[in-house]
Amino acid sequence: MDTVTNTSAEKQFDVSKAIDDGNFTYFQKMIYVLAALAIIVDGFDGQMIGYAIPLIMKEWGATRAAFSIAVASGLAGMAIGSLSAGVLADKFGRKPVLIASILLFGTSTMLIGLSTDVQSIAFIRFFAGLGIGAALPAATTLTAEFVPMRYRTMAVTTAIVCYPAGGMLAGLAAAYILPNQGWRVFFYIGGSIAIAFALFLYFTLHESPKFLARQSSRWEELRGLLQKMAHEVSQIKHFTDGVAMNARNGHITELFRAGRAFDTSWLWLAFFMIQLSIYSAYSWLPTMLATEGLSPAMSGMGLTAYNFGGIFGAILCAAAINRFGSRRPMIFWAAMSAVTAFGLKLVNITATPETFLWGLGFHGLFVTALQCAMFALCAHIYPTEIRTTGAATAMAFGRIGAFVSAFAGAAMITAGGSNAYLNLLGGSMVVTTLGLAVLRGHIGPKS
Repeated sequence: MDTVTNTSAEKQFDVSKAIDDGNFTYFQKMIYVLAALAIIVDGFDGQMIGYAIPLIMKEWGATRAAFSIAVASGLAGMAIGSLSAGVLADKFGRKPVLIASILLFGTSTMLIGLSTDVQSIAFIRFFAGLGIGAALPAATTLTAEFVPMRYRTMAVTTAIVCYPAGGMLAGLAAAYILPNQGWRVFFYIGGSIAIAFALFLYFTLHESPKFLARQSSRWEELRGLLQKMAHEVSQIKHFTDGVAMNARNGHITELFRAGRAFDTSWLWLAFFMIQLSIYSAYSWLPTMLATEGLSPAMSGMGLTAYNFGGIFGAILCAAAINRFGSRRPMIFWAAMSAVTAFGLKLVNITATPETFLWGLGFHGLFVTALQCAMFALCAHIYPTEIRTTGAATAMAFGRIGAFVSAFAGAAMITAGGSNAYLNLLGGSMVVTTLGLAVLRGHIGPKS
């Protein structure tokens, strides 16, 4: 039911409450689909480098240490992009930031195909990382702000799971393109898909109504959006987003005000650790498997299995959160992420590679799904005016963990092979479990 209040001068419409309590219309579902597709493209381009590294190393005779710089450069760009996206999207809007981000990483990905050495890949990968890092929080927030409250956890989680889905599609594409057309064509194709999709979004995507509610100069645009969402607002003179407007929109210090400092700190630690684990897989899993003697095709399938498991795990985790709240499911998923990583040490990779791939899929079912659920947790903890900043800064802090993985993953493989590498994956998830256990602002159970 629409929420309209009378003031002495005019009618006032609470956009946040109307969306939170309203119907999930066809128009809103289409925006959700567009945001999810954007994340698929983001995941595709974001994970391409992991599949291509073994082939490029072989062609150029490069070492893992040399490629650590290229991997780290991209992850540093992602951290800066994630942090910048929050401030920019809360100030200028979700739509322009999302489209610009996809254009940036699409163009950069195509340019990687022209690289002649590791240094040029590292330079270009930094700019690709800026776009890849910025796209995810913008698309996530757009999803959260178009979807009614009762569907939001599932919607945000299933949107985020499109990142590993994009990585899985990149793996399937890599299995065909890399041995037949080479790694340069692989990057040309990935970049061109992103550029084409960004142009498509320019004509089809709409700005968040909750963002527009805070821009009085765009209230006519907001009115048209709300009417497409079946809200009668033709006589409304004033719109609000239902939150206190005295906060400095998008300012990072707001994440530590109003009792949010404790949860913000533990959320950042959890993001750091989970991304240390996940990006050690995204960047180095195919390389680790190749080092253990698996064929290039089988090595690539390891990361594909990891992503594939994450898709199913995220749906299960979202359903559990929707039913029981976030505390117990997320702690369970984090603990099982650690257990499955350490359990993989019991499997002989060279003797039973298929068993190891199944184990990677089972591990991905927990760890990748958990990261998806953490974005829904961000959308719950922070109010509208700092929601993108909250998600983006948590992601940016996580990217520091991802940056560390660029060196830690390679170092573990060099020092102790698969055993040390799996210790890295599992140990980081032990700390993630602790962070989620002490977090106070979990999503409550469905009433």
